[in-house]
Amino acid sequence: MRTNRTFFTRDRKVGYTFLLPNMIGFLVFICFPVVASFLMSFTDWNGFGQIEFAGLSNYTRLWGDETFRISLMNSLIMTIVSVPATLFLAILAAVALNKGVKGVKLFRTAIFMPHITATIAVAVVWQLLYNPSMGPINGLLRSLGVEQPPMWLASTTWALPSVIIVSIWHSVGYYMVLYLAGLQGIPKDLYEAASLDGAGKTSQFRNITIPMLSPVIFFTVIIGIINSFKVFDMVYVLTKGGPGRSTHVLVYDIYYTAFQRYEYGYASAMAYVLFAIILVITWIQFKGQKKWVNY
Repeated sequence: MRTNRTFFTRDRKVGYTFLLPNMIGFLVFICFPVVASFLMSFTDWNGFGQIEFAGLSNYTRLWGDETFRISLMNSLIMTIVSVPATLFLAILAAVALNKGVKGVKLFRTAIFMPHITATIAVAVVWQLLYNPSMGPINGLLRSLGVEQPPMWLASTTWALPSVIIVSIWHSVGYYMVLYLAGLQGIPKDLYEAASLDGAGKTSQFRNITIPMLSPVIFFTVIIGIINSFKVFDMVYVLTKGGPGRSTHVLVYDIYYTAFQRYEYGYASAMAYVLFAIILVITWIQFKGQKKWVNY
């Protein structure tokens, strides 16, 4: 018994030794900043002077902050539009490419490629495409007879839809791969049995594919909403929150408040409000998934 105890104790020490670097990194770069930012949300600090306790004033201030309300609304609009559109297109692409058609690997790679391309590079390319005077998009529209094509990123009306389009294009490939994995896990016997019973392709998709994909759909909806709420780099490169405040989203507003206005306490309060919003939405999804997710 002593030999076994010595072996297990030694084995455990070796395991903890391998885990130690990752645990230190987690504590230093994740846990400590999370706790520090939470405490900072109750203070008034510009990063240089003395830290002053502010109580709940940062949180109450949010109610009257017009920029915060605009940023929250823009984030909600982006989530409501981009998440369903992205997941719908991803499912369609996955179903189409799940068939053994010629060149399927090429199409899969082409659709997935934007996701693995650096977001900064994607944004720079789309800036050129959206250029009002020399961009190919407006050039095509003019050739089709549109005399005054949209100004896209330079327009307060079209800037947010333009960012949403880029976000959808950039994300579809990732979710397509997840749906492809889910589709390939569905037993073919189900489709064969449905065909023998006279079910058409639409009926099979509605009664077999969607229910069997429901765990993947549940996962992608949660991830899609979280990713949509925390979008930053795309907005930063494309518009920097402009023109005006038309593309000010929550994470960009947090960045701007902290690193441009040096209001670290107020920015921390914004961050925790964003965390609370995502937490509530995720909790609602986990409660509701029992009614429609089939495991």
